[in-house]
Amino acid sequence: MDGRHRRTIPVRVETRQPDRHIVSTQPAPRIAGTAEVDDGARLEPGVIVWELAHVRENAVIGEGSSLGRRAYVGPGVTLGRNCKIQNYALVYEPAVLEDGVFVGPAVVFTNDQYPRAINPDGSRKSGDDWHSVGVTVRTGAAIGARAVCIAPVEIGEWALVAAGATVTHDVPAYALVAGSPAHQIGWVGRAGARLVADGADFRCPLTGELYREADGALVMVESGP
Repeated sequence: MDGRHRRTIPVRVETRQPDRHIVSTQPAPRIAGTAEVDDGARLEPGVIVWELAHVRENAVIGEGSSLGRRAYVGPGVTLGRNCKIQNYALVYEPAVLEDGVFVGPAVVFTNDQYPRAINPDGSRKSGDDWHSVGVTVRTGAAIGARAVCIAPVEIGEWALVAAGATVTHDVPAYALVAGSPAHQIGWVGRAGARLVADGADFRCPLTGELYREADGALVMVESGP
């Protein structure tokens, strides 16, 4: 086994919060034999890493998250709990994904605001010549297949980026964006369905949740039945 690979961590991991003691009951991480997990990466209980995926040093993969075939997670990237990174997705550092984020197949999160292989004098760029910028994805948001998020950019909570979109600006919470460059075409609820007008408000056809728009932002004002 390659020395960079970490195949076992404790089945039970204890974490302390200010007002209670929580013991995880998730199983130990499952790592395919062809996957690479570099030394220093942290995989929390319940994580699944499929074939040929690569998790770099100092990355944190939150409890219950899964990485698809050939997915790449860069050094120091942070994934929250129950994230799903699909096949061939490339999540470059210093991306931060909060809990429950979905990243579709072949999605790319960039990290170079001014991409160049060489400096103006023709010399090859080194690490000292390059300053990475990241993509931040808030809780529950979803990024469709083959979308590209151009850092620095933030995807708001429960937002939905359509397949093939190119995101060049921040996306508001609950917004549905599509196109290249991506632009808002509607709103979605927490279940992922496009909201429908209900008087002056918007309602989720799946859950019945009622939302209200004010000053370009959407807030939930009534939970479903």
